[in-house]
Amino acid sequence: MSKHKSTRGRLFECDLRQLSIMLASRTGRSSSVRAISKSLSSTPAAASPASILTSSVLLRPLQHSRGLATPAEPAPAPKRTKFGPLKDQDRIFQNLYSHHGADLKSAQKYGDWYKTKEIILKGHDWIINEIKTSGLRGRGGAGFPSGLKWSFMNFPGWDKDTRPRYLVVNADEGEPGTCKDREIMRKDPHKLIEGCLIAGRAMNATAAYIYIRGEFYHEATCLQRAIQEAYAAGLIGKNACGSGYDFDVYVHRGMGAYICGEETSLIESLEGKPGKPRLKPPFPASVGLFGCPSTVTNVETVAVAPTICRRGGKWFASFGRERNQGTKLFCISGNVNNPCTVEEEMSIPLRELIDRHCGGVRGGWDNLLAVIPGGSSTPILPKRICDDVLMDFDALKDAQSGLGTAAVIVLDKSADVVRSIARLSVFYRHESCGQCTPCREGSKWTEQIMARFERGQGTPREIDMLQELTKQVEGHSICALGEAFAWPIQGLIRHFRPELEARMKKYAELQGGSARAGGSARAGGWDHNAVDQGVLTAPGP
Repeated sequence: MSKHKSTRGRLFECDLRQLSIMLASRTGRSSSVRAISKSLSSTPAAASPASILTSSVLLRPLQHSRGLATPAEPAPAPKRTKFGPLKDQDRIFQNLYSHHGADLKSAQKYGDWYKTKEIILKGHDWIINEIKTSGLRGRGGAGFPSGLKWSFMNFPGWDKDTRPRYLVVNADEGEPGTCKDREIMRKDPHKLIEGCLIAGRAMNATAAYIYIRGEFYHEATCLQRAIQEAYAAGLIGKNACGSGYDFDVYVHRGMGAYICGEETSLIESLEGKPGKPRLKPPFPASVGLFGCPSTVTNVETVAVAPTICRRGGKWFASFGRERNQGTKLFCISGNVNNPCTVEEEMSIPLRELIDRHCGGVRGGWDNLLAVIPGGSSTPILPKRICDDVLMDFDALKDAQSGLGTAAVIVLDKSADVVRSIARLSVFYRHESCGQCTPCREGSKWTEQIMARFERGQGTPREIDMLQELTKQVEGHSICALGEAFAWPIQGLIRHFRPELEARMKKYAELQGGSARAGGSARAGGWDHNAVDQGVLTAPGP
């Protein structure tokens, strides 16, 4: 019995020590942690749990447990408040504007495949730690920490699993306004191939599948040519780079379905099935491509990995705000003087990004109406927010939008913002796979309602109905396509509701009706005889 009590006492003491150290460590004072740990280790075995918990070490202020001779902790370094522009020597994608060739020799001249063997031989733990240190977050839109995601493949006992392991690169770039990945594949293909090798080693993968959008014929040709060059030089394949690590790279062309940009839809398509999202769990890290452990990641995320490993995670983390570190490719289109794809520091102000690299908004900054900051699926932002917003994950989230793929779509005052969002509704309705009822039916209804709003038909209460419809779809579909078509409409209603109401009022006046809620059918209101007249129809196919 005494032995049993002694064992329970040791377990309790161990748990209590961990709890107490955790509580003290939250204050950031290492001396307090040491004091508590020493006190607990010297506590008599006969002491009761209550006496331990009420000991003076735990109850007295933590600052009093510091020695009198302990120097004060240094003040934290001041946080940066200005970000960008990026210096040329810090750009990862040196060939973004085709100043060099896309062949192997040209790639080696500007740093690709340099000391790749040494990086591989350092092992998967070292590579993943560098990626975690860098603070790299997924560049495909979700912004999930890449180092953490890559580590999921190395689950306990992974080396005893006889199944093949795959890295799947998502090059199915179908988001309207996004054009960064195709630039990498067309002009810097070796950076992507080397990144596949490094990321594959981090996950102990046996092969990489690059799933490329079917319309990217030229990009697929450039990429396949670069893969053949890498095989011929012994950089990939059997004994890649002379490291003893075997790794193959394959290119698979899709058929242009936007839904296949979702990771499980992409896996389904790779397996020769219809591209429809899978339910999770199981997650791809345990049951992915061909039922084997797999990780799906974005082209840009993979392509920056070799440079991070060569120059160090701390170097990459020195750019941008905390939790938003690194450099990023921004694709800027719309009503600007010089649409372009450019690499810049994260957290650069949106206004500086547009003025510096695009020659400003057409007609000047005061002519700006709104900006879609992260691709078509992110909520639109009006000019008053764009004046000061930073281009990173957290700043745009606080502004009720998102960084997404960093595809900046600029609208000046000559643009019809309602028509622009209505056009996006047509796109998402067309690209819905139809598997989930909220997405299948909701996208049809939003398309029809937005088409009516574009003409000015409807009443103000229908705006609230549309808002409620998007809220019901959001979060109720297997993949994120439900949010993708709901968020742009929510952003429109949030910031441009007066424009919608003014359009309805003008239409009602032209039709000789009233703009009040429940107005006449001519004013866009409800006509109870519409069914008998064959005018009212349900959403079509």
